[in-house]
Amino acid sequence: MSTINPSGWRPTTPSQGGESAEGTFTGNRALMLEEALIFEIGSADTTGVDFGEAPAGKSRLAGMERSKAIGLPGLSEPETVRHYTRLSRQNYAIDLGLFPLGSCTMKHNPRLNERMARLPGFADIHPLQPVDTVQGALEAIDQLAHWLITLTGMQAVAMSPKAGAHGELCGVLAIRAALDAKGETARRIMLVPESAHGTNPATAAFAGFAVEDIPATPEGRVDVAALKARLGPDIAGVMITNPNTCGLFEPDLKDISDAVHAAGGYVYCDGANFNAIVGRVRPGDLGVDAMHINLHKTFSTPHGGGGPGSGPVVLSAALAPYAPLPFVEKTADGYRLVEEENAEEHHAGTFGRMTAFHGQMGMFTRALTYILSHGADGLRQVAEDSVLNANYVLRSMEDVLDAPFAKSGPCMHEAIFSDKGLAEGFSTLDIAKGLIDESYHPMTVYFPLVVHGAMLVEPTETESKAALDQFIGAFRSVAARARNGEPALKSAPHFAPRRRLDETLAARKPVLAYKDAAPAEAAE
Repeated sequence: MSTINPSGWRPTTPSQGGESAEGTFTGNRALMLEEALIFEIGSADTTGVDFGEAPAGKSRLAGMERSKAIGLPGLSEPETVRHYTRLSRQNYAIDLGLFPLGSCTMKHNPRLNERMARLPGFADIHPLQPVDTVQGALEAIDQLAHWLITLTGMQAVAMSPKAGAHGELCGVLAIRAALDAKGETARRIMLVPESAHGTNPATAAFAGFAVEDIPATPEGRVDVAALKARLGPDIAGVMITNPNTCGLFEPDLKDISDAVHAAGGYVYCDGANFNAIVGRVRPGDLGVDAMHINLHKTFSTPHGGGGPGSGPVVLSAALAPYAPLPFVEKTADGYRLVEEENAEEHHAGTFGRMTAFHGQMGMFTRALTYILSHGADGLRQVAEDSVLNANYVLRSMEDVLDAPFAKSGPCMHEAIFSDKGLAEGFSTLDIAKGLIDESYHPMTVYFPLVVHGAMLVEPTETESKAALDQFIGAFRSVAARARNGEPALKSAPHFAPRRRLDETLAARKPVLAYKDAAPAEAAE
């Protein structure tokens, strides 16, 4: 009999990357549906739509014509819809449950924001429309810019950067432009503390600076003495994250800023964690010269696969003249876009453009809606609840997991744990995989690097105590199993569509193109 049934369906086998569920013909587990690759479902020899023969015509591809068939599988509409719907069921999402990913705030996106972003005049405009036809959109950008400046205590804001790292680049390029304008081209070293975000040194290097590390104290904060000792005529500035990547507030930031300014440098603050201090602390009051704001983190716009990022950069009076173009300006006749340098008018010191157009309109609309719907008291509560929730997780877990900075005082928006105290042979990865069986996306693991076997948890302000209690219960259970050396945890997850993969091999030798397996031979 044939190993492939007449309908063309192939049962999943370990060689195809999956594992059939014991006792089921399909490999499905009730509503947990097994799904093959789209190439295994369809055939390149068929199509779900009937097309007539294409008329012959002269090629305009100048010798770049395809030499063989494209090889895409042909599926009918229901097959296609079912395939991608089944795949979507295997993906974790904030609409399914708590997302404890500590390195990146993942919280509920209010549906009000989505509705406002879809209003005519916001959703269907084009960046090349005449300015007089988009006055409402420009006013919305201007209002958001106003509130970002107000909340941070800064002088100006560049709205066009598309995400956090892009915002970092914007701030660092403004620092470089300011130094060049003063003729201080010898300042080409950027100091980056160990507790800063990992993109900071990469951004500084990309902008042409050499990077030097500043160590952290045993309490997880910047070693201020070491930083001050390194200041000199070759230092362009410091890139500091506050609250830092260990989930701790840097109480000496004003002292650091004063020292860097006295030495002729500038202070860049990574504002990815602004949601922990919004409405409570103004970075401008701490001497910050530039700071990007991840709108998706603080003001709850869709994140990652849910939508594009947006990283506006607020600037101090010292750096405002060097901000990028374009920007919105309010005039007596309405709003206009300033898109070119004009020595006779203003902004002749700009370092240029960051993007082709003006930023992410949909993200601006969502963030402005979030700010206006919360108000000043609501935004303060955002920070307070995010800090409260993180400390609740920290204190609920510190008796079963090592919390290296628990004695440093309260954490901010995220709690950090290490793998110290786990049974021999067990690691942070085992806890992360065990949480998948509990229906949670794992927390950030092995970051920041200053903590061995780090587990970084951010519950965010949008989770209820009931949701936190359920997560904490699952987290404690898996942590206890790792401390006790339970063998089954080494092969978790057991209930996911796929079991534990060799992630190191996948990263080093990724298979990026599908190759059809050799056709199975009929067996007697």
